[in-house]
Amino acid sequence: MRDAYHEELDSLSDKLVEMTRLVRSAMARAVTALLDADLRLSEEVISGDEQVNKIDTEIEETVFDLMARQQPVAGDLRTLITALRMSGDLERMGDLAVHIAKTARRRHPESAVPPVLQATVLEMGQIAERMIAKTGSVIASQDVEMGLELDADDDRMDQLHRKLFDILLSPKWKYGVEPAVDITLAGRYFERFADHAVHVAEDVVYMVTGQRPEEIIDSPEARS
Repeated sequence: MRDAYHEELDSLSDKLVEMTRLVRSAMARAVTALLDADLRLSEEVISGDEQVNKIDTEIEETVFDLMARQQPVAGDLRTLITALRMSGDLERMGDLAVHIAKTARRRHPESAVPPVLQATVLEMGQIAERMIAKTGSVIASQDVEMGLELDADDDRMDQLHRKLFDILLSPKWKYGVEPAVDITLAGRYFERFADHAVHVAEDVVYMVTGQRPEEIIDSPEARS
């Protein structure tokens, strides 16, 4: 009976990793759709979000079922609570990819990204992909050190987010209001996507160690 219980616990990790794979694919296609005005890719991202939502629901049902039947404590309870939190973050990351895809669809057949911002948006998309890939590795390996790296990765996304605003607010901006709104929203979607990746990694750290990342960083061992 306990073996079945731990198999169900392990299945949560597998499903979370699968969510990261799906979300990474969605983000990659959404960015391409945004830059290239690719309507087909936009529609694929939008319709494919149902699969992410389905796994999120499955994880939620499994967690509540195990809590009711097994009354877990200590590490097992921490695993269930963090799995629920991570699933929610990953589901929202999928939604953010959908928002980017909808922006691309709304501006089709034109690109929503003016030439002056194409390189910046491309880099933001690449960082988002790398962060979700690393998040999947952190979940699968429960690697605390790798989990702590995500916060530094997020710093570059924040820098690019600020760069977007510098360009949008420049007197040289000549593309009008609608593109400015699109880019403002897209920048926010990328920034929030990265934040959710950090949250997931922080939850893995907590699940493994019982400590929040800031407690580990500020510990005497970390400072020595």
